Order: sequence, then C-alpha cells, then structure tokens
Amino acid sequence: MSDTYAPLGGKLWTKPFSILFMLAVVGLVLIGYRFLFGLGAVTNLNDGYPWGLWIVYDILVATGLACGGYAMAILVYAFNRGQYHPLIRPALLASVFGYTLAAGAIVIDTGRYWNLINIFLPQTSNIGSSWMVEVAISISAYIVVLWLELSPVMLEKWNKTKLRRRVHRIMFVVVAFGMLFPTLHQSSLGGLMIVAGDKLSPLWQTNWLPALFLLSALSMGFAVVVFEAIFSATVLKRPYEQSMLSKLAGTIPWILGFYLILRWTTLLINGGLSDWALNAKGIMFIIENLLFIYPFIVLLSEANRGKLTQLFYASISILLAGAVYRFDAFLVGFEPGGGYVYFPAVAEILITVGIISIELVAYLFFVKRFPVLPVLKDA
Repeated sequence: MSDTYAPLGGKLWTKPFSILFMLAVVGLVLIGYRFLFGLGAVTNLNDGYPWGLWIVYDILVATGLACGGYAMAILVYAFNRGQYHPLIRPALLASVFGYTLAAGAIVIDTGRYWNLINIFLPQTSNIGSSWMVEVAISISAYIVVLWLELSPVMLEKWNKTKLRRRVHRIMFVVVAFGMLFPTLHQSSLGGLMIVAGDKLSPLWQTNWLPALFLLSALSMGFAVVVFEAIFSATVLKRPYEQSMLSKLAGTIPWILGFYLILRWTTLLINGGLSDWALNAKGIMFIIENLLFIYPFIVLLSEANRGKLTQLFYASISILLAGAVYRFDAFLVGFEPGGGYVYFPAVAEILITVGIISIELVAYLFFVKRFPVLPVLKDA
C-alpha cells in the first residue's frame, strides 16, 4: 500500500452526477424560497417542535456521519496507527462537506438568521451555561480546522509547494484541535436533550446522553470510513482495501460494547424500560437497539471482519443505528405536550435531499479532480 494520492480522473458529468446535480438545484431553489418567504412557507415546524428534520438530520445525523475524519485522526495520531494513514484524506473530505453543509442548515433553519452573529459576541452569547452555544462555537471552529486539514490536498493540486510545507509545520496543532472540537460538540449535542427533562421519554432521557452521543459518533465515524471505502471502490471501480479495513473494523466492537453497556445500564438503573409499549416509540426503540447489536455480534468475529460483505452490511447497520438513535432522542421520544404534532413538509424533505446531493456532487468533483484517494499498488 503506497501512502501517495492521485485524482481519480475520468468523466465528471456522468448520469448519477447529473441526477444529483438536478436534485441539488431543486434544493437550492427551495432554500431561496425559504429566505424570501420565511420558514413557515416551507416547514411544518411549530412552537412545540422548534426543530425538525433539518436540525435532526443535517446537524445530528450528518455530523455523526461526518465523524470519519475525527475517528481516523484519533486512531492515526493519538494511537499512532500510521498504517491507516491512506484512509485519512477520503474520510477528511467527507467530514469537510458534512460539517460545512450542517452549518449551512443551521442558517436555513434559524428564523432570524442574521442574529446568529450574537453567538460569537461575548456580550450577547451565553458562554459557560448553554449547551447550544458550546455546540455552535465548537462546530464553527471545527469547520475551520477541517478546511485547514484539507488544505494540503488543494495546495498539492495547485503545486504550492512552499505554502504546503508551511502548513505542514503547524499541522500537529490543527490535528490536535481536530480531535478536541468533535469531542466537545458531539457530547454536547446529547446534552441538549437533558434540559428537555420529562418531555423526553425515559427510554432515552439520561444524564449520560453526552457520553452516549459521543460513543455513537465514534462508532459512526469508523463505520462510515469502512462503508465509504467499500462503496467508492465498487462504484468508482477501484481495488478494495480489504486487509486494512478488516483490521480497522476490529476497533468497532469495543466502541459498540461500551455504548451498549452504558445504554442498558442507565436504562435499568433509571427504570426507563417502564415507558416501553407496543407503539411507534417502542418499535423504534427496538429497531435502534437491534441495529447496534447486529454489527457488534458480527464484528466480534475475526472471520467476519475478513469478509467485505459482512463489513459492508455491518457498517450500514451502525450508520443506521446512530441515525435512528439521534432521531429517536430528538423527535420520536420527544413529547412537548399541548397537542403539538410534527411531520416534515415536502419542501423540508426536498431541501434535505438537496443538501445531501450538494455534498455528494462536491465529493465526486474533489475525488476526480484532486489527490484525495490513495494510490493502491498491492491491492
């Protein structure tokens, strides 16, 4: 395995790329409509549900899916597992677009978006006593860090050798912040729902939500690296990095094991299972836990980790598990009272699809035009 990178090259305007581009355009048009006529013109949000699909998917789920760069940075730099370095750039690229578009979704979702600047002003922010402020500042700082981490890719493409060397001199500081900020905001995302009190079902409400959200983010981060490597190799017709992915997958059961132990210990201690019933909420709880348990059992086996199909299905299960858990904790298990109900409007769904399409279009453009993917010699 060579630790060098090269653009994939090839035709950019393929049929999938064109479809994604059209969906992105539809999303952008609806976003423009939202800014012209307000949130009420495109969403079903209300006083009981001040956040809906955009925040839950674009912030909670999308940033979890974008934790590949965070997970790989911990593995490569904190635990000195340099053999996984070729996986850094693809994971980092997905993180860049996932987090950048998540920040864009916050602007779209905020009614008076021009007031967002107040979060960063000491005289108007609530630093030190607000989970939401910590999340906003930490995510914003991490986006800057991610683009700095990605800058060598662009500088390499543009032959800016001197500037690239200067960036590399400070990269150890950048990487350190790149491990700090996700640890802060991924845990704080869970903390947001602690303040919901008894409006959140005991099936999810616990003071350990920050730890559970952080563990789920880490599991999603490693899983998305495995998924992305297998999926991109299949779609882009590249060699599979099977040996490296098999070894990488060995870290995932440990994270899932800690998550499941903590999740069920808090449920049993807090008596959360008393709120379970055979309804939509109870069914989603079962689905969520089965999605976590399946990859935990599968990836415990070294033989299974050596099979690409098992790795692929297990990684999908983890990504779905993290997504369902976050939807459950913020929407399914949330009961505001007052007769409020919420289901996303068609425009909300289309804008979300548009944001996802923008991310995929940008990813495809970068891997085909910039040195992101590793050059595989012995695959």
